[in-house]
Amino acid sequence: MNVKKILFPCSAIAICVFALSGCNATDNTNEKQPMVPADKFDLTHWKMTIPTDSNNDGKVDGISVEQIQTYQHPDYFYLDAQGNMVFATPNKAFTTPNSSNTRSELHQVVGGINGRSDGFANNFSLAANKRADQYGQTGGNLQATLQVNHVAKRATYPNKPPAYSVVVGQIHATKDKTLVAEGEGYGYGNEPLKIYFKKWPDHEYGSVFWNYERNLEKEDPDRQDISYSVWGTPWDEAADPGEQGIALDETFSYEVNVYQNTMYLTFTSARHGTKKYAINLANNIDANGNIDKLDHPSGYAGDANFFKAGAYDQCSIKDDPGMWYPACLGTGDWETDKKNGDYTQVSFSRLVTGPAKKPRN
Repeated sequence: MNVKKILFPCSAIAICVFALSGCNATDNTNEKQPMVPADKFDLTHWKMTIPTDSNNDGKVDGISVEQIQTYQHPDYFYLDAQGNMVFATPNKAFTTPNSSNTRSELHQVVGGINGRSDGFANNFSLAANKRADQYGQTGGNLQATLQVNHVAKRATYPNKPPAYSVVVGQIHATKDKTLVAEGEGYGYGNEPLKIYFKKWPDHEYGSVFWNYERNLEKEDPDRQDISYSVWGTPWDEAADPGEQGIALDETFSYEVNVYQNTMYLTFTSARHGTKKYAINLANNIDANGNIDKLDHPSGYAGDANFFKAGAYDQCSIKDDPGMWYPACLGTGDWETDKKNGDYTQVSFSRLVTGPAKKPRN
């Protein structure tokens, strides 16, 4: 067999090498960037609060709906190796005005990324609201599957109920001076729902419970949380829940479905099965069917509401006689606080929000 030799001049070889290297350089610049939470989760109806002050203006950072589509934080908001959306926050960090609780937490924007920027379009109301037709939707639905990976371990006053706990889901009413001025008892910014996980440091299992806050003005001494146990022990008891509780890194799910005026709650765990609750948010009848004479007679009927989800640390560092202040420890340095266990972390494998769903009979 005859083999023909083809000879290239040196200049031609140089051109080829340069061309190839140019292609490689182009490929390097187009390497796929690391995924952010919005690459896996639909965050087109969420903004968030993160416990940082990146622009040094003395205020906690807020991430808009537009910004969150490409946003992550290496410590406080990211995708882990399993593709879970991770929220973490230290006990001591920047937080929202008039609060001593830090958070890495999503805030629902009903109107979405292309919606109008106003208080009606971006919130939902109950059907009983006299302005219901002006809001982005009536009621709403929030579904989540998650694991709590860590809760704060050190509290000066461990017997105060919020110690060692984190809120992983909420319904929050808006603070609205206009509504307050109308004198009908709305606009205070209270919380008809907070879903908690709490675990004492020496316990293997923690507890899951949800709280309803009476819709009263801040100065009213009857403005208190009414707590309902799901798995484990009540939030104000130090008893070890044992296997009746939920462990760190154990998966559970919740669904919040606000249909017309009623909030339907469903909690699911592989070990414990399903538990359901219902409470009308437009009157003062509690989840056990009893009239609460201390609550607003029409509940949250006149308020604008929105969902929240993530890690809302309840281990406040504030040292105050009030029951909400367990004086948990923290330095404000993330690496130090993480080493000392002075933080909370939650991982979501599923998070979906949308319109209310008609309950099945």
